[in-house]
Amino acid sequence: MKLSNRGRYALHAMVYLAQQRQQGPQTLHTIAEGGMPAQYLEQLLGLLRRGGLVTSVRGAQGGYSIAKDPSDITVADILRVTEGPITLSACAKEQDACPMDGQCSTQTAFHYLTNQMNQLMRSITLHDIIHQSMPKEYTT
Repeated sequence: MKLSNRGRYALHAMVYLAQQRQQGPQTLHTIAEGGMPAQYLEQLLGLLRRGGLVTSVRGAQGGYSIAKDPSDITVADILRVTEGPITLSACAKEQDACPMDGQCSTQTAFHYLTNQMNQLMRSITLHDIIHQSMPKEYTT
């Protein structure tokens, strides 16, 4: 499984906003300085705002801020808003998505792997990323 640019950019933007949360709202161009296309980032920030993860302020001193404490926002929260449900296979997401539903020996494995992956993403917060405090067994 490979994360799309949408998910990667959203995660980068959220980490940046979490790091800058004491500095007030950040402009779109400041957030985009990490190499993200500003127009695309604006769309992502709109999704994150509608998902309750980011707030926006208009005007000369406006910009985007993180909506919650970094320890209350998980990787799963960000990816769910920008990517939708994360699954390894269609059969792990939807019942009857495959003509072999209920007969395929790999279906159980896909369900298990998807659940484990989502559980791991729910266990990692922006605070963990900023402070690089992930469990050692998950770092390379």
